[in-house]
Amino acid sequence: MVLQLHVWGPAFALPSIDAQCLATIAYCSLVLPKGSWELIPSSDLSVSPTGELPALQNGTVWVSRFRNIVDYLRQYSEGAWDLDRELDAPERADNLAFASFVESRGQPLIDLSLYVTSQNYYGNTSPAYGAFLQWPNQWILPPKLHSAAKARTEHLGVSSLDLQAMEEQRQREHSAAVAAGQIPKNFIQRPRDTVSSLLGRTAQQNQFRLEALTSEFFEPLEAMLGRKQYLLGADEDSQPRSLDSLLPVAAGCDALKAPRLVTYTERVRRQCFGEPAPSEAGHTFPALPWRSAERISVAAVGTTLLGTLADSTPFLREVRRNNRLKQVAESPDSGLSGTEKKAVSMYADASKRDMYVSIATVVAGAAALVGYMVHVGLLSVQTGAGVEEEEEDNGAVESFDSAFDPGSVGDFLGNTRGLV
Repeated sequence: MVLQLHVWGPAFALPSIDAQCLATIAYCSLVLPKGSWELIPSSDLSVSPTGELPALQNGTVWVSRFRNIVDYLRQYSEGAWDLDRELDAPERADNLAFASFVESRGQPLIDLSLYVTSQNYYGNTSPAYGAFLQWPNQWILPPKLHSAAKARTEHLGVSSLDLQAMEEQRQREHSAAVAAGQIPKNFIQRPRDTVSSLLGRTAQQNQFRLEALTSEFFEPLEAMLGRKQYLLGADEDSQPRSLDSLLPVAAGCDALKAPRLVTYTERVRRQCFGEPAPSEAGHTFPALPWRSAERISVAAVGTTLLGTLADSTPFLREVRRNNRLKQVAESPDSGLSGTEKKAVSMYADASKRDMYVSIATVVAGAAALVGYMVHVGLLSVQTGAGVEEEEEDNGAVESFDSAFDPGSVGDFLGNTRGLV
C-alpha cells in the first residue's frame, strides 16, 4: 500500500506554505523508501477526518500532525522508518526537548511574518493561498488562518504589526470619543494615517521585541549546531534526525547573527526537497513524489459552505467545536491515554449539555415573559375563532341598534300617547 501525504500547496519556492507540512515532507523524504509514498498538495482540510493538514493516509487509517506521523511511521515499520533509532536515551531526550523548542518558538515567528504583518499577509501570503486554493476555500480559509495566527501571537506584544487592526482600533477609539462628546463635530474629519506613517511610527516599537524573539530562537540552535553537520550527534556524524527535518522552514534566520545556521538550513533543504525548478506556477520540486490533487467535488463545496455558515452561528459553532474536540480526543493518533481521552470526551459532552441547558433556560424565560405580558393585557392574541366571534358580536350589536333606533322609539311613544 502506497502511503499518501496530503499537505498544503507550495509557495515561496518551498513545497508547502505550512511549517508542519514542510517538516513532514522533509522527514518522509529522508526516511521513506522511493516508491512507498506520494505527496498530494490537497490544500483542503475536508480530505482529512481530523480536519488538519498534514495528514498521512494509509488505506483507511489517517494520521495528522508532524509528531503523530513520525510516531506512526516508526510503529508501522517496526522501527525501520525511524531517523532516531540509533540515538541513546540522553540523545532522545535532547531530540525531544529541542524539537519542542523549535515548534513552540518557531511557529510564532512564522505567524508574525506570514500573517500578522499586514504588508506580508495582504501582499504575499493571501495571494499565495489564492494561487493554489479552489473556490470557495480561497475566500474562506486565508481569513481563518489569519485570525488564528493573530490569536496565537497576541501575547507577544507586537500586535502593532497588524496595521488593519491598528486602524480599526483607532476608529473605535475615535468614534467612542466623539460619542462621549470629547471631540467637537467640526474636528471629526481628519486624514487617515497611511501605511507608511503607521509603519514609521511602530517600527521602533516592534524592532526591539522582534530582535529579542529571533535571538531567543536562533542563538541556542546556532550554539547547538556548532561545527557539526547536523544538530545531534558527534562532529563526524553524518546522519540527520527528526529534529533536523524541522529546520528547513527556518528561512527567516538572520545571516549576520546565525551564519552557520543559514548554511545548514540551505543544505538540509536541498537534501530533503532537491533543487527547485522554476515553472509558470512558481517552483516545482521534481525530486519529490508528487501526485495531482483531485478536483473539489460539489458535495465538498456544499460541505465547506455549510460549515462556514455553521461556524458563523454561535450555537452551531459551539456544537461543532465540542464535536471536533471529542472526535480528536478519541482518534487513535491523539496521543492521549485512555483516562485522558475519557476526561476530554466527558468535558466535551458536559459543555454540550450546559449549552443546551442555557438555551432551554433562555427559551423558557422568553416564553414565560410573553405569557405574562399576554396575561396582564400588554399583548393581545387573536385566533381565527376569536375573530369570527368578534364579527358575530358586532353583528348582534348592529341589529340591536337598528331595532331600538331613537326615531322608532319616538314614533312608538307618539302613537301610545293618543291611547292614553
